[in-house]
Amino acid sequence: MTDLLLGTDLGTTSVKAGVFARDGTQLARFAENYPTTRPAPGMCEQDPADWIRLIDAAMNQFRAAGLVTSVRCGALTSQVNTHVFVDRTGRPLRPAILWQDTRAMPEARELNARITDAEKIALLGAPIPIDASHLLARMLWVQRNEPEIWEKTAYVLLPKDYALLHLTGELATDALSNIGLVGLDGNYVSAILGLVPGAMERIAPLQSMTSLVGASRDGPPFAVATMDGWVGLAGAGACRENAFAYLSGTSEILGLSSHTVTHEPGVVVFAEAQGQRLHAGPTQSGGASQQWFCDVAGIAIPVMAKLVEDNPLSRAPLFLPQLAGERAPVWNADLRGAFLGLEAGMQTAEFARAVYEGVALSARHVLGALEASGDLRATHLTCAGGGFRSDVWGQIRSDVLGRPLQRLALAEAGVVGAACIAAVASGLSETLAQAHVPFSESDREWEPDPNRRAFYDDLFEIYLEALKTTEGLGKRLAALRP
Repeated sequence: MTDLLLGTDLGTTSVKAGVFARDGTQLARFAENYPTTRPAPGMCEQDPADWIRLIDAAMNQFRAAGLVTSVRCGALTSQVNTHVFVDRTGRPLRPAILWQDTRAMPEARELNARITDAEKIALLGAPIPIDASHLLARMLWVQRNEPEIWEKTAYVLLPKDYALLHLTGELATDALSNIGLVGLDGNYVSAILGLVPGAMERIAPLQSMTSLVGASRDGPPFAVATMDGWVGLAGAGACRENAFAYLSGTSEILGLSSHTVTHEPGVVVFAEAQGQRLHAGPTQSGGASQQWFCDVAGIAIPVMAKLVEDNPLSRAPLFLPQLAGERAPVWNADLRGAFLGLEAGMQTAEFARAVYEGVALSARHVLGALEASGDLRATHLTCAGGGFRSDVWGQIRSDVLGRPLQRLALAEAGVVGAACIAAVASGLSETLAQAHVPFSESDREWEPDPNRRAFYDDLFEIYLEALKTTEGLGKRLAALRP
């Protein structure tokens, strides 16, 4: 009997995949990056062919290792609020529009003004905004700016669903991934989709995340699965009641599993799924801020970490990491980043520390909203993702948050979470919490330095004030640029 599990994560910058035994042992691993293009200010795109090329490469690697025939089930998660416009054959008609893309902000404002917060709460269970990354805003933008593409569009798919179509030939999506489109009953909300004529006819049918969609080509069956934020947080430990998790990748995503819901503004509260009610706060630029700084400074990521480690008492400016707007907990696409408090003596090490601290401050902002949302204080957070490879950044985050952090030994939480969904979908585990037990071992813990608490409390207050003060300035500056 086959009993291996396959997890695949189609993220913002790379495809990662792993094959696991039921005891949590990773038998094989694949990871490779693909490019992102920014053809104009506010635009951010990828070629879906790059995703498929790497997913196929992962499957071929595992097949060559003799593992695929022993895989009981696979699951694939992906970035969401990234959209692929395809024709009736499943062929992409244009590059995928990424979640970071803000071109549809005018359309978003127009659509959002046509539905009140009270109506959103009644229809969706929360006042979820129609922002620049919303499916309807993207549809309306393409309809107006690329009418020839819109006419040929049969479906607008999320990356995981596009990849699932490639692997299995079946069209399916799940409710959780379609934020702002699915109501409390788990079905599409026609009153929302009706805001854009033709939208309802261009969406994939809904299935449970643990539904199987048939065997892939020369491979195992795949579960429908769900979005990377939810799956990653589950893989990082937020699959147990009242557990907090912190996932660091391109963005910082903090989450809490709690059935208590206070409707705190700025927090995404998912519908109950697999016995969990997940509260999530995704920021816009976590690892993206680190990569931006390294590109500008002309240094590698390990060099940046070493600069900070070698200058522990450096006097750093304050960095606002809103390089492309902000998501949780403020949801403002017009915010922009800044360095404040510059002095003549500051050099690369000080700016590097500021970037690490600024990202941690944005995570603290989210954590406060999450604690309010679930009416629960975090005693510690389990954490995963590439952003936690750096010991010095992990310590800074612990100091800024004022909480212990426990890094899981298997850092690729999206891959782990997908494997857990595959375990439930295939019947190998009854619950996600049970499926996650073999993956729950930690390999590093950071305790907050009590001597830094007062400093970071004060710095956080300045951070909040700086966000409020600079709100709108980024938009005005952008208007001055050609």
